[in-house]
Amino acid sequence: MKKLIQTLKNIWSIEELRSKIITTLLLILIYRLGAHIVLPGLDPNKINLAGAKSGALGLIDAFAGGAFSQASIFALGIMPYISASIFMQLMTILVPQMQKIQKDGDSGRKKINQWTRYLTVGVTMVQAGAYVAYLRQTNSSALFESYKEFFWVSTMIVLTAGTLFVMWLGEKITDKGLGNGTSLIIMVGILARLPQALMQEWDHQNVRGGGGLLIFLLEVMVLVAIIMGLIVLVQGVRKVPVQYAKQIVGNRQFGGARQFLPLKVNGAGVMPIIFAQAIMFLPTLISYSNFENKAGIAKIFADPKNGWHMIIYAVIVIAFTFLYTALIFNPKQIAEDLKRNNGFVPGVKPGQPTADYIGAIMDRITLPGAVFLAIAGILPGFAQWAGVTQGFASFFGGTSLLIMVGVILDTLQQIETQLLMRQYDGLMNTGRIQGRQATQTSVI
Repeated sequence: MKKLIQTLKNIWSIEELRSKIITTLLLILIYRLGAHIVLPGLDPNKINLAGAKSGALGLIDAFAGGAFSQASIFALGIMPYISASIFMQLMTILVPQMQKIQKDGDSGRKKINQWTRYLTVGVTMVQAGAYVAYLRQTNSSALFESYKEFFWVSTMIVLTAGTLFVMWLGEKITDKGLGNGTSLIIMVGILARLPQALMQEWDHQNVRGGGGLLIFLLEVMVLVAIIMGLIVLVQGVRKVPVQYAKQIVGNRQFGGARQFLPLKVNGAGVMPIIFAQAIMFLPTLISYSNFENKAGIAKIFADPKNGWHMIIYAVIVIAFTFLYTALIFNPKQIAEDLKRNNGFVPGVKPGQPTADYIGAIMDRITLPGAVFLAIAGILPGFAQWAGVTQGFASFFGGTSLLIMVGVILDTLQQIETQLLMRQYDGLMNTGRIQGRQATQTSVI
């Protein structure tokens, strides 16, 4: 405890770090306040969007911090920007012209960021139109009669402006605050649902009497164990030894040191789960209707407790993990960079043999990473099958928990870097906190 108090004092004593933390907290507070402002033209007392807290809409509501089910001005949250960012990232991988623009340095990145913002506006307007149709279908009684003529246009404008404002908040947090702003906004939205989910699970188990308390404690212990496992998955790397040749320039010697090339076990990050969920939700997103009334294939795709749902979901996650890793990981480029910098893998010839060697290692470690990622994706379904309420079960794995673990590790890593730069002790007595900084797949 004494070590913790001293670490907190050290953090607060660094003026730059203190300013970043205060700025981040203020911007997040603005976001959370906006998430409770209801759209104009709706009676807050008559809004009933209980169906938006389950199924595919439940995931959107989780990312929006509950704003989706509250008909807030931030109902769409940051998700349109995430969708646009994912699309632009794939384009920079698949389209050679986009790759060239991205490699132009700061000007190329600014151009791609600008295109991402324009695409965000288009995606937001499409999603806003669908959301308005959903509100008119399910909550027509909450609409003020005198405002019905203007509701469609005004809501689309307000929702688009709200998403762009949230996007701006995320960029400001990244520039002036601590950590990745977009990731922090998503994480805060997810965490905002945790207290309510815990209370619902407590009430659900408390009905059983004394045995319910024991079950609740066991569930919390299992959740902690899952979080620890995901930390291992996020931080797990395979270190490939790399040797750099000695160079003598004047009277000084450069190189000759033995280093390691870290290959991440989960090189694709959370992207395979996002893609898998998008595919699984397609049959159920034909219309914003009640998923509980779905039948047949749509029912399988909408029910995470269904055995076929888990199998299909796991297969898609594993397939996308290999596909996305192959798209973003280029062993030939790594081999060329090593050769250019007079580096080599001991016992392996430079050039194509090195590329084949690194590619083979990446293929071997990607398989267990993909399997563990698939297990993490279907854990919420197992939790619901075991009797956990749907809201609390969503924290047992899947996109929500992976994002939370990754974002927290990234933020702690930045804090530790600031402490070490100023000769303070880090956050841990042994080792270093590793985030996703080295991963090329961190879209959020």
